[in-house]
Amino acid sequence: MEKMTKNPVPLHIRLLLVDDEIGFVEVLSKRILRRGIDVTTAASGSEAIQTLRRQDFDVAVLDLKMEDMDGIEVLKIFKKMDPNMPVIMLTGHGSEHSAREGKKFGAYDYLTKPYELDDLIQKIKEAIRQGGNADE
Repeated sequence: MEKMTKNPVPLHIRLLLVDDEIGFVEVLSKRILRRGIDVTTAASGSEAIQTLRRQDFDVAVLDLKMEDMDGIEVLKIFKKMDPNMPVIMLTGHGSEHSAREGKKFGAYDYLTKPYELDDLIQKIKEAIRQGGNADE
């Protein structure tokens, strides 16, 4: 019988956190850092794209609604730049339909704000373990 192998979770996870709510990003990134995950933040879709051009990440957490670019558009660009990087979408209550649409364009999964930090950390590790494929 063939054993299903999952990707191991790297010792130091490199996370790209994208959200245009600066205060939220600062607090969240500090809380994630305390969990041993290396966090790079971007305050806009265009900044996130520039950051991904310069650096590799294990996973991205991307807000669906931002001022400069729609999260779905950023997701599409991310998937062209790094098809294997899992992307977790963040959405406000009532935007679940858009987040589910994101899964059609390659998002690993989504979380609805507000969410528990433990749920986000678990989702990040799960996405890396499964190689960005939520259907496994």
